[in-house]
Order: sequence, then C-alpha cells, then structure tokens
Amino acid sequence: MSNLFNPDNKFFTFMGRVADLMILNILCIICCIPVITIGPAITAMFYVTLKMVRNEESYVIRGFFHSFKQNFRQGIFIHLIMLVVGAVLLFDLYFTRQMSGENHLYMVLGYIFMVAIALYLMIFTYVYPMLAKFYNSIRNTFRNALLVSIRHLPYTVLMLIISAAPVLLMFFVPQTAAYVLLFYILLGFSTIAYINSRFFVKIFDRYIPAPEETESSQEEKDVEIDDSVFRNLQPTNAPLESEEENAPGKDENAGQLQEHPDVSDDGSDKSRQTEEN
Repeated sequence: MSNLFNPDNKFFTFMGRVADLMILNILCIICCIPVITIGPAITAMFYVTLKMVRNEESYVIRGFFHSFKQNFRQGIFIHLIMLVVGAVLLFDLYFTRQMSGENHLYMVLGYIFMVAIALYLMIFTYVYPMLAKFYNSIRNTFRNALLVSIRHLPYTVLMLIISAAPVLLMFFVPQTAAYVLLFYILLGFSTIAYINSRFFVKIFDRYIPAPEETESSQEEKDVEIDDSVFRNLQPTNAPLESEEENAPGKDENAGQLQEHPDVSDDGSDKSRQTEEN
C-alpha cells in the first residue's frame, strides 16, 4: 500500500513523462506559429526528447528554450532550405503527373522526383535531431543527415513509418480525423519525437566516444569509422576552442560530429562557436 503513493513508482513516473510530453508539445506548437521559427522549435523539441530517453532531462521548459536560442540561426536557415526544396519537389511531382499521359519522359521524371522526395523525407527525419545533438555547419549537417539516414536505413524506414502512421490513419479512416488532430494538439508531435529519439540515441552513440574510453580504444574506434565510406562522420571529442580554428580556410574538421554541451544546472547557456555556411 505504501508503494501506491510513492512518487517513484511506475505509474507516477509514466504520468510525469506524459505531462512533460504535453508541455513540450505545447511549447513546440506555440514556437512554430511564426512559421519561420519551425526549424528551431523542432530542434529544441528533439533536444529535450533525446535527453528524456537518456533520463537526463531536468526542466523541460528550460532545456527547450536553451536549445531554441542556441540553434536559432541555423534552425531558421535549415527550415527555409527544407521549405523551398520541399515546395519545388511537390510542384515538380504534380506537374509531371499531370503531363505523364502526353509523354513517357514525364512519367520517368515523375519517378525521379518520387525518389527525390523519399531522400528529402530521410534528410528531414535526421537533420533537426543532428542539429540538436552536434555542432556543425549547415552544409555538413545536411550531408551527415543524408549519409546517416542511408547508413541506418532500417531505422530510417521504421521512423518514417512511425511519423506517418497517424496521418495515414486519418487518411484511410476519416472517422478518426478528430481524434488524430486532438492527439497532435495534446502530445502528438512530442510523442513521435520521443519514440524516434530512442532510435536516434542508438544511432548517435556510435559516433560519440564514451568518456571512460581509454586513448587506445578511442584510436581503434576512430580507425573503424575512418575505414567507412562515411568519413565525414568521425566524432570530435572536445568543444570548439575558438572561431579562428573554424574559419572557412580551416576545414580539417569539416563534417565531423561534435556533441553539444549540456545546459548548466543554473540554466545558463554554454558558449557556442560553430562554423556557419
């Protein structure tokens, strides 16, 4: 009976997690209202859910706005690029489908654009979590998102299915539309991000050396990654020391993954120098 009111029991832990996801979902929706801030909002949401999976989160609101501010500039640029590219691909696909009856060339182009949209969705799935987790330039964040999504294709397909499941349910069973919309408003976006973050943690851990690793084991791990075709995924162990070291002319670490530092206990931001495109 004493365990029933224990705040550490599974029921209260589960309800606390649901409450955190609801708060996170509302924060993300509110910060997406200006449209241009959708990128930083999604990045901040993944920053929190990645910590939730590791049981590292302390304050959802503080962590969200820490990442929102930290990744604001890059998040906006990435969102604008994804928005423009997505609109162009959809228009091209629509145009080629309308013209496919007149010429077989348009049919072939339609299949090419469908493949391009599939690659677009793969990049979209990874680009914001990678921005939340690692330091990098915008160009290399896109490149790494594509390469990692291909390298871990089974996880990528599974995450795409999970993300699309509520929309597909609403499409094939119109009677569920109201419930699906309510789900998204209450905790849909954050719940999907939380589920996918379980896979992202497994994927990202392959490129982050454990702190307790010895120097020799780290060298062995680096060699193992360097032998891969994805050479630009070699992890970086320490934060960037100065902007000068990351000037455009010094690209020896270009494309490397460097983990973001955690938010400090008092909520203050850690300094961040990143190579911008």
